[in-house]
Amino acid sequence: MSRPPLAAIILAAGKGTRMRSDLHKVLHPIAGRPMLGHLLGAVDELSPAARVVVVGSGRDQVERLAAPLGVGLAVQEPQLGTAHAVQQAGGFLSAFAGDVIILYGDVPLVRAETMARMLDRLNEADAPAVVVLGFRPADTLAYGRIAETGGLIDTMVEHKDATAEERALGLCNSGLMAVRSADLWRLLDKVGNANAAGEYYLPDIVMLAAAEGRRSAVIEAEPWEVAGINSRAELAEVEAAWQQRRRAAAMAEGATLIAPDTVWFAHDTRIGRDVTVEPNVFFGPGAVVADGVTIRAFSHIEGATIAAGAEIGPYARLRPGAEIGAKAKVGNFVEVKQARLGAGAKANHLSYIGDADIGAGANIGAGTITCNYDGFFKYRTVVGANAFIGSNSALVAPVSVGEGAIVGAGTVLTRGVAAGALAIVRAPQQDKDGWATRFRERMAAKKAAAKT
Repeated sequence: MSRPPLAAIILAAGKGTRMRSDLHKVLHPIAGRPMLGHLLGAVDELSPAARVVVVGSGRDQVERLAAPLGVGLAVQEPQLGTAHAVQQAGGFLSAFAGDVIILYGDVPLVRAETMARMLDRLNEADAPAVVVLGFRPADTLAYGRIAETGGLIDTMVEHKDATAEERALGLCNSGLMAVRSADLWRLLDKVGNANAAGEYYLPDIVMLAAAEGRRSAVIEAEPWEVAGINSRAELAEVEAAWQQRRRAAAMAEGATLIAPDTVWFAHDTRIGRDVTVEPNVFFGPGAVVADGVTIRAFSHIEGATIAAGAEIGPYARLRPGAEIGAKAKVGNFVEVKQARLGAGAKANHLSYIGDADIGAGANIGAGTITCNYDGFFKYRTVVGANAFIGSNSALVAPVSVGEGAIVGAGTVLTRGVAAGALAIVRAPQQDKDGWATRFRERMAAKKAAAKT
């Protein structure tokens, strides 16, 4: 269906006092992404002509996220209700003609597909005045109620103003709406505040349109999609529900999660087929995992790309910029940051590899570190293909090790090593015959004398 241009208004002016946080409520993350980021990402799938976020306090925080994305920021001060909040976006949309979708910054997981259904319904032949997104929660709590017949709204009322009969209705109002711009501003001007809270309610535009003889429509979404977040507990509940759906999706797409409830995904985690994820693995933002990878227990992966057949962990940490080649191995207590491990390379134990290029088939011995930072600048280490770095070595960058070279265990490497060469930097070993025996005898005598 061809639709008119779209503008999105996101209401985010609530004080968020129940969060008890210095961080604006809509910036608290779910799956590593701010709530507002989730919502804007879904809106952008519909290619909107304009996006406006309405804020109250905490404007500077929201602006840091919104401004680089070209999102308009309107301020509602004082906060006189949701209808009043939408009116504050008018300055950005005075010349806009098309459909307007109204969303809430603390209802972050509504999908683009659901928004599209709302807009399609708005543009059907019977041309409803407003399309409201409804849902049927297990507990209707203090949500506004909707009475409908065949998908057309008969009445809609806020919980505070509802009768006992109306509160018994199971269909609730999420607050999300779609309306034509030509109707929106005119109906908002008619909204009054003669209600229990003395506020200007956005849902009143539905019954104001009805008074003009125009019906509004309701479509329904799953309760999880319109879950609102007002406290840390609700944030945790939404996070847990999001993770459960993402785990199910990963398994449905061909990954094995041995203990699903212990695996945590980010909003953008990409995971291939025949991947095995052991218990207690955490994915931060920016992780891409190809087919056939094994990720062992207690690994932390963020901003990293892992090629097919690689093996990670247990207890490995891949930080942003880590690129792990096909069939490479990153073992227990190994940290990789801004570094590339070529195909088949191995770093199996107790190593730090930062700002480095490790060639295909190279071996990084236990306890090896790249010394990449002098307190002011970062420097790069290059290890050639099939090179062997002995255990407990320190590679002081900038430094390079040629293809097939060997660095002896315990070496502190400060200059380059030619291909095929051996580099050893360590003090010569000294053996003193009988020294240990004489030392023990002397100390035993001293200890005995101390007791007398």
